[in-house]
Amino acid sequence: MTEAILEHANITVSDPAGTAAWLCEVFGWKIRWQGAAINGGHTVHVGGTASYLALYAPPAATAEPVDTYSTRGGLNHVALVVDDLDATEARVKAAGYTTGSHADYEPGRRFYFDAEDGVEFEIVSYSS
Repeated sequence: MTEAILEHANITVSDPAGTAAWLCEVFGWKIRWQGAAINGGHTVHVGGTASYLALYAPPAATAEPVDTYSTRGGLNHVALVVDDLDATEARVKAAGYTTGSHADYEPGRRFYFDAEDGVEFEIVSYSS
């Protein structure tokens, strides 16, 4: 059997274009596609050549985020691998986010930050 590869994750956000803009700025991603989506909503696909995040907003306002770690089916965090953890953290901070939960572990290092809409990101580097 061939190993499956994760292509994308679809996340509901309040502002797909705004979220995509800072993801492009901080992580060097590109907008792959954008347009009309299910139930009259709007989606922006943002990422690299092999994978992406689909950022969806319904036509009506979204509910306030909940504690995903205690919600069945909740998205707990999105983890991204980078080559230079320190440079990436500097860009995350410059974009206005507060980083925390730093940890060095075998075989890498990581930190976390919370973005709008209750989405937590884990940034990890396996480079020495």
